[in-house]
Amino acid sequence: MEIQLTAKQLKITPALRDYVQQKMGKAQKYFDHIVWGQAFLFVEKRAHKAEMIVHAPGQTFRVIATAADLYSAIDLASDKIDAQLKKHKERVKVRHKAKASELAPEAPLPDAATFSVVRQTVLPMTPEQAAAEMEAEGHVFLVYLDRDTDQIQVVFRRSDETFGIVRPIRNNKR
Repeated sequence: MEIQLTAKQLKITPALRDYVQQKMGKAQKYFDHIVWGQAFLFVEKRAHKAEMIVHAPGQTFRVIATAADLYSAIDLASDKIDAQLKKHKERVKVRHKAKASELAPEAPLPDAATFSVVRQTVLPMTPEQAAAEMEAEGHVFLVYLDRDTDQIQVVFRRSDETFGIVRPIRNNKR
Protein backbone atom coordinates (compact mmCIF):
# COMPACT_ATOMS: atom_id res chain seq x y z
CA MET A 1 0.00 0.00 0.00
CA GLU A 2 1.31 3.42 -0.94
CA ILE A 3 1.11 5.95 1.90
CA GLN A 4 1.28 9.69 1.39
CA LEU A 5 2.37 11.63 4.46
CA THR A 6 1.72 15.34 4.79
CA ALA A 7 2.54 17.54 7.78
CA LYS A 8 1.49 21.06 8.66
CA GLN A 9 3.53 23.21 11.08
CA LEU A 10 5.96 20.41 11.92
CA LYS A 11 8.87 18.55 10.35
CA ILE A 12 8.54 14.93 9.27
CA THR A 13 11.43 12.89 10.65
CA PRO A 14 12.37 9.44 9.30
CA ALA A 15 11.27 7.90 12.62
CA LEU A 16 7.86 9.60 12.34
CA ARG A 17 7.49 8.46 8.71
CA ASP A 18 8.32 4.84 9.66
CA TYR A 19 5.90 4.96 12.60
CA VAL A 20 3.02 6.20 10.42
CA GLN A 21 3.77 3.59 7.74
CA GLN A 22 3.88 0.84 10.35
CA LYS A 23 0.54 1.92 11.85
CA MET A 24 -1.21 2.37 8.52
CA GLY A 25 0.26 -0.88 7.24
CA LYS A 26 -1.91 -2.71 9.81
CA ALA A 27 -4.90 -1.90 7.59
CA GLN A 28 -3.60 -4.46 5.08
CA LYS A 29 -4.64 -7.31 7.39
CA TYR A 30 -8.32 -6.45 6.86
CA PHE A 31 -8.29 -5.92 3.10
CA ASP A 32 -5.60 -6.98 0.64
CA HIS A 33 -6.92 -4.68 -2.05
CA ILE A 34 -6.39 -1.32 -0.31
CA VAL A 35 -5.26 1.11 -3.00
CA TRP A 36 -3.47 3.79 -1.01
CA GLY A 37 -3.51 5.75 2.22
CA GLN A 38 -3.00 9.34 3.29
CA ALA A 39 -1.89 10.68 6.64
CA PHE A 40 -2.11 14.35 7.61
CA LEU A 41 -0.29 15.41 10.75
CA PHE A 42 -0.72 18.90 12.16
CA VAL A 43 -0.47 20.93 15.32
CA GLU A 44 -3.12 23.42 16.42
CA LYS A 45 -2.18 25.34 19.56
CA ARG A 46 -1.29 22.57 22.02
CA ALA A 47 -3.25 19.77 20.35
CA HIS A 48 -1.61 17.33 17.97
CA LYS A 49 -3.93 15.92 15.34
CA ALA A 50 -3.65 13.00 12.96
CA GLU A 51 -6.03 12.44 10.08
CA MET A 52 -5.88 9.16 8.20
CA ILE A 53 -7.64 8.29 4.97
CA VAL A 54 -7.62 4.83 3.45
CA HIS A 55 -8.86 4.32 -0.11
CA ALA A 56 -10.17 0.91 -1.08
CA PRO A 57 -12.10 0.06 -4.24
CA GLY A 58 -15.58 1.49 -3.81
CA GLN A 59 -14.99 2.64 -0.25
CA THR A 60 -13.06 5.41 1.54
CA PHE A 61 -12.41 5.42 5.28
CA ARG A 62 -11.50 8.63 7.14
CA VAL A 63 -10.71 9.37 10.80
CA ILE A 64 -9.36 12.28 12.82
CA ALA A 65 -7.76 11.85 16.24
CA THR A 66 -6.51 14.48 18.70
CA ALA A 67 -4.06 13.89 21.54
CA ALA A 68 -1.48 15.65 23.69
CA ASP A 69 1.44 14.35 21.61
CA LEU A 70 1.80 13.33 17.98
CA TYR A 71 2.53 9.63 18.52
CA SER A 72 -0.60 9.23 20.67
CA ALA A 73 -2.69 10.96 17.99
CA ILE A 74 -1.28 8.56 15.37
CA ASP A 75 -2.09 5.57 17.63
CA LEU A 76 -5.66 6.78 18.18
CA ALA A 77 -6.23 7.41 14.47
CA SER A 78 -4.79 4.01 13.60
CA ASP A 79 -7.08 2.28 16.11
CA LYS A 80 -10.11 4.13 14.75
CA ILE A 81 -9.33 3.29 11.13
CA ASP A 82 -8.78 -0.35 12.09
CA ALA A 83 -12.17 -0.40 13.81
CA GLN A 84 -13.86 1.02 10.70
CA LEU A 85 -12.14 -1.50 8.44
CA LYS A 86 -13.04 -4.38 10.75
CA LYS A 87 -16.69 -3.28 10.90
CA HIS A 88 -16.83 -2.95 7.12
CA LYS A 89 -15.29 -6.39 6.65
CA GLU A 90 -17.89 -7.94 8.98
CA ARG A 91 -20.70 -6.28 7.01
CA VAL A 92 -19.29 -7.62 3.76
CA LYS A 93 -19.03 -11.13 5.24
CA VAL A 94 -22.64 -11.06 6.43
CA ARG A 95 -23.80 -9.76 3.06
CA HIS A 96 -21.91 -12.51 1.20
CA LYS A 97 -23.26 -15.20 3.52
CA ALA A 98 -26.81 -13.97 2.93
CA LYS A 99 -26.32 -14.05 -0.84
CA ALA A 100 -24.77 -17.51 -0.67
CA SER A 101 -27.70 -18.84 1.34
CA GLU A 102 -30.14 -17.33 -1.16
CA LEU A 103 -28.34 -19.10 -3.99
CA ALA A 104 -28.21 -22.44 -2.17
CA PRO A 105 -30.49 -24.94 -3.81
CA GLU A 106 -33.55 -25.86 -1.82
CA ALA A 107 -34.59 -29.43 -1.27
CA PRO A 108 -36.19 -30.71 -4.44
CA LEU A 109 -39.95 -30.87 -4.26
CA PRO A 110 -41.57 -34.14 -5.19
CA ASP A 111 -43.13 -34.10 -8.64
CA ALA A 112 -46.41 -35.51 -7.47
CA ALA A 113 -47.55 -36.93 -4.18
CA THR A 114 -47.72 -40.70 -4.32
CA PHE A 115 -50.26 -42.58 -2.31
CA SER A 116 -50.65 -46.20 -1.53
CA VAL A 117 -54.26 -47.19 -1.15
CA VAL A 118 -55.15 -49.75 1.49
CA ARG A 119 -58.63 -51.20 1.48
CA GLN A 120 -59.74 -52.17 4.93
CA THR A 121 -63.00 -53.44 6.30
CA VAL A 122 -64.30 -51.31 9.13
CA LEU A 123 -65.46 -53.56 11.95
CA PRO A 124 -67.57 -52.42 14.91
CA MET A 125 -65.55 -52.49 18.14
CA THR A 126 -64.75 -50.52 21.28
CA PRO A 127 -61.76 -48.16 21.48
CA GLU A 128 -59.95 -50.66 23.75
CA GLN A 129 -60.46 -53.48 21.26
CA ALA A 130 -59.27 -51.23 18.40
CA ALA A 131 -56.09 -50.34 20.29
CA ALA A 132 -55.38 -54.00 21.07
CA GLU A 133 -55.91 -55.01 17.42
CA MET A 134 -53.72 -52.13 16.19
CA GLU A 135 -50.91 -53.29 18.51
CA ALA A 136 -51.34 -56.93 17.49
CA GLU A 137 -51.10 -56.09 13.78
CA GLY A 138 -48.21 -53.63 14.28
CA HIS A 139 -49.97 -50.69 12.63
CA VAL A 140 -49.48 -47.02 13.45
CA PHE A 141 -53.23 -46.39 13.38
CA LEU A 142 -56.46 -48.29 12.86
CA VAL A 143 -59.80 -47.18 11.44
CA TYR A 144 -62.82 -48.76 13.18
CA LEU A 145 -66.56 -48.33 13.69
CA ASP A 146 -67.35 -47.32 17.26
CA ARG A 147 -70.02 -49.62 18.71
CA ASP A 148 -71.50 -46.98 21.02
CA THR A 149 -71.76 -44.02 18.61
CA ASP A 150 -71.94 -45.94 15.32
CA GLN A 151 -69.37 -43.54 13.82
CA ILE A 152 -66.09 -44.20 12.06
CA GLN A 153 -63.08 -43.32 14.24
CA VAL A 154 -59.30 -43.67 14.11
CA VAL A 155 -57.14 -44.88 17.00
CA PHE A 156 -53.39 -44.07 16.96
CA ARG A 157 -50.34 -44.20 19.23
CA ARG A 158 -49.06 -40.83 20.43
CA SER A 159 -45.41 -39.91 20.94
CA ASP A 160 -45.79 -40.24 24.74
CA GLU A 161 -46.86 -43.90 24.24
CA THR A 162 -50.52 -43.22 25.00
CA PHE A 163 -53.38 -43.75 22.57
CA GLY A 164 -55.34 -41.05 20.77
CA ILE A 165 -58.69 -41.20 18.98
CA VAL A 166 -59.73 -39.09 16.02
CA ARG A 167 -63.47 -38.47 15.85
CA PRO A 168 -64.37 -36.85 12.53
CA ILE A 169 -66.91 -34.03 12.62
CA ARG A 170 -68.71 -33.16 9.46
CA ASN A 171 -68.59 -29.48 8.55
CA ASN A 172 -71.82 -28.56 6.76
CA LYS A 173 -70.50 -25.22 5.46
CA ARG A 174 -69.67 -25.21 1.79
